[in-house]
Amino acid sequence: MGTKYKGSKKEVRILDAYIRFSRAASSLESQLSRQLIEYGLTYSQFGVLEVLLHLGPMNQKEIASKLLTSNSNLVTVLDNLEKGGLVKRERSEKDRRNFIVNLTDQGKRFILDYFPKHLKLITERFNVLTDREIESLGRLSKKVGLNVKEQL
Repeated sequence: MGTKYKGSKKEVRILDAYIRFSRAASSLESQLSRQLIEYGLTYSQFGVLEVLLHLGPMNQKEIASKLLTSNSNLVTVLDNLEKGGLVKRERSEKDRRNFIVNLTDQGKRFILDYFPKHLKLITERFNVLTDREIESLGRLSKKVGLNVKEQL
């Protein structure tokens, strides 16, 4: 369903594209979240594990920036991951006010086992697109994202 907004042609096109983009992203995230619930994790918790797997240990502020979330929200996510034995926080030797977050052995085993399942679902959903469409979607999404970031 497109917009019922009666603005200029450009506004209607932009709003229709935004609605479609937003619904597609929400639908996929909903499916991915349901898959994660089976493992007792939230989408935010998975995001932390994925960031640590691919980028290595980092402080809470860096993780929050990578996940586009607030530092206060991240504290709760990290508390729960730590209780589950998936991450550990250690004081930074360079700056004792900061904590460096690391995957535990259990956390690393989990994310290495789970990530292929996550990727498989994403790949299945993107299979309706050609390689060229996937590249265009990625490029255009980045372009809009950078424009948003510049306006902040």
